[in-house]
Amino acid sequence: MSVTIERLNARPRADSELATLSDGAWPAFISADKTVAAIWDRVRGEFAHLELAAVAASGLVATGWAVPVRWNGTLGDLPAGFTGTLLRALANFDGNAAPNTLVICAAQLHPGVQRTGLAARLLNAFIDLAPGYGLESVIVPLRPTLKHRYPLTPIGSYAGWTRDDGQALDPWLRTHLRMGAKVLCPIEVSQTMTGTVPEWESWTGLVFPASGTYVIDGGLATLDVDTEQDNGTYVEPGIWLQHPVISGRNVGSSL
Repeated sequence: MSVTIERLNARPRADSELATLSDGAWPAFISADKTVAAIWDRVRGEFAHLELAAVAASGLVATGWAVPVRWNGTLGDLPAGFTGTLLRALANFDGNAAPNTLVICAAQLHPGVQRTGLAARLLNAFIDLAPGYGLESVIVPLRPTLKHRYPLTPIGSYAGWTRDDGQALDPWLRTHLRMGAKVLCPIEVSQTMTGTVPEWESWTGLVFPASGTYVIDGGLATLDVDTEQDNGTYVEPGIWLQHPVISGRNVGSSL
């Protein structure tokens, strides 16, 4: 299959094309991060030049987006997960702090092109963009794709799980590691989603008759429900990764 990778804003995109990729790709509660919701439109507007699309003869088959941040290269200075990354990107932008790091925030593929190598190709396109913007590092607040099957397992333990062949158990983590990425550290709090009990019942299809801790579909961790306060809180973990940037390759500079 022939696929071209280009900037998402390189041409008009039908809403139906974008919806086809996003439908079912994320759990319904993913929009319950109120901090992200408040800045979402601005983030996508300020950093639209860092959104990529993969296009086949059939149409749009993958998209991804990234933001630039200032990072001093130490674990202690990593952004506070996904949400913290977006906040830092805007803070650096507003404060005119020159970014030096590209953070790949998300990539989503049409089910029909998964396991074709397109995910790695899209990631490489992002990595190759970095030098052209003076960005020396590339990091990823990874949302592991199979962690939802093990919501009771600490993210630090899950990140180290391997198959019999020694490769990472999680397929999305495995893709990054095969490309040369390294694990920096687990992210205990990458996003925090909150909502009322009825909202959580709507998002999950469950009933929460009493306060407690619940396993939810698509959750990488458990949901804490307080019926007396009429709220539920879900804290999503992740894994920080770093990709090598190959100076001079700059394949993505033509995008």
